Amino acid sequence: MSGLPHSPHALVTGGGRGIGRAIAAALVGAGATVTIIGRNAAVLDEAVNAGAAHFAAAADVANETALKAAIAEAHARKPIDILIANAGSAESAPFAKSDSALFARMMDINFMGVVHSIHGVLPGMKDRPYGRIVVIASTAGLKGYAYVSAYTAAKHAAIGLVRSLALELAGSHVTVNAVCPGFTDTDLVAGSIDNIMKKTGRSREQAIAELAKHNPQGRLIAPEEVADAVLWLCGQGASAITGQAIAVAGGEI
Repeated sequence: MSGLPHSPHALVTGGGRGIGRAIAAALVGAGATVTIIGRNAAVLDEAVNAGAAHFAAAADVANETALKAAIAEAHARKPIDILIANAGSAESAPFAKSDSALFARMMDINFMGVVHSIHGVLPGMKDRPYGRIVVIASTAGLKGYAYVSAYTAAKHAAIGLVRSLALELAGSHVTVNAVCPGFTDTDLVAGSIDNIMKKTGRSREQAIAELAKHNPQGRLIAPEEVADAVLWLCGQGASAITGQAIAVAGGEI
C-alpha cells in the first residue's frame, strides 16, 4: 500500500499559489478531497476554479481565531486526514536592522501559523485510522543563510516542533514530517529576485543565478518537485517515516 487511502480530506494552508498550489493539485490528482486556506480569496477561488482544489476558505494562519474557524468549517464538511502546513513569508534584512517586529512577523507566520494549524486538526485526526502532517519548512530550517536570521530562526523552530511532535504521536496513526525546499521557482522567490536586482543593479538572470548557486545542480527547484515529496509522505507506504526533515534542494543539504 503505497498510495493514499480512499478519498482522504487534505487541508493545505497557503494553497492558492506556488508550492501550496502545486501540492494541492498533486493531492487532487491522487484522489484526495482538498481544501485550501490562504489570505487572498480571489487567488483561492481561481485555484478551485482551475481544479487545483475542491474547497477554499480565506484566513491568515497568524490569526489563530480565524484559522481555527476555517479549519472547523472544513472538518465539518469532511473529517481532515492530511494537513499540509505550507503558508509562509520571508523578509530579508541584516541582523542589526532586524528589529523585534520583524522577528515577531516571521515567527507568527512561519512558526505559530504551523502551531495553530496543527492545533486545529490534531484532535480529530488522532481519532482516525490514518493521519499525515507535513510542514513545508525550508533549507533555512537546516542551515544558516545571511540576511534572513528571523526567517531562518522561525524555520528552525518549525523543524524542532516536527521532531518533538512526531515522538509524541509515534504510538498513533499520525506521522509528522517536514519537507525543506531550497530556492524554488515561486512568487516568494520572485520577490527575493526583485530585491537583489534593486539593491545590486544586477539583471534578472544574474539575480536568479545568485540564488541558484546554492543548489549544486545550478537551478531553482520546481514546485512540482516539492509536491512529489509531499505526496510520498502522505502515502500509506510512508507510515514508518516520521520526525524527518527531507531536503528537496539538489544536494545543497
